[in-house]
Amino acid sequence: MTALTIRGLCSMATRGLLAELAAAHSQRTGVPVSFLAVGGVEAARRVSAGEAFDVVVLASDAIDTLVAQGRLDAAGKVDLVRSGVAVAVPAGAVRPDISTEDALCGAVRAASGIAYSTGPSGVALMALFERWGMADEIRERLVQALPGVPVGALLARGDAALGFQQLSELIGVEGIDLIGPLPPEVQITTVFSAAPVVGCAEPAAVQALLEFMRSAGSAEAKRCHGMAPA
Repeated sequence: MTALTIRGLCSMATRGLLAELAAAHSQRTGVPVSFLAVGGVEAARRVSAGEAFDVVVLASDAIDTLVAQGRLDAAGKVDLVRSGVAVAVPAGAVRPDISTEDALCGAVRAASGIAYSTGPSGVALMALFERWGMADEIRERLVQALPGVPVGALLARGDAALGFQQLSELIGVEGIDLIGPLPPEVQITTVFSAAPVVGCAEPAAVQALLEFMRSAGSAEAKRCHGMAPA
């Protein structure tokens, strides 16, 4: 008889957090849990294609799209974390002022290269640049990380002077200096949600995992990974 295991899929922003929560849940219950982390667009494509997983954690709107496709169970959807965007520079570089919207705008205008990620936060960042009226001005200096490639890696190897990504993906990256979150007036917040895959083999076990991941006992881990409980 095959031992019970839970196989999950997530985007890169929640990779570290879910690895920690999966290990904690496995220790508590004896049920092995693992999450495969890939770029959010790739994750959605794999679920849409019917690849076999038990549970999926993605941006809430991506979860809703997969629910509408009949791939994920709407009744089991839970919001897990709220995740904000932060700013970083290559290690040792001058740290620009980003404490206000005007200061951040000036830092972007002065940067020789601006790295940003795919996914909802990258789309929102481009909309912010449009609102500031500088999209055309900085277009040739924009460097978009490939899906699954951290913005920190682009900064560390000198491909950009200023980088924007989910705080959870910038924490602890070697070769960069984390400046801090976007100022509150322009902060970009993404809610990451989880949902069971329709027809998963062990729905009760998946439900128990989701209850643990949204419980008060998971809040400290979420904060340590740069996110807030949803």
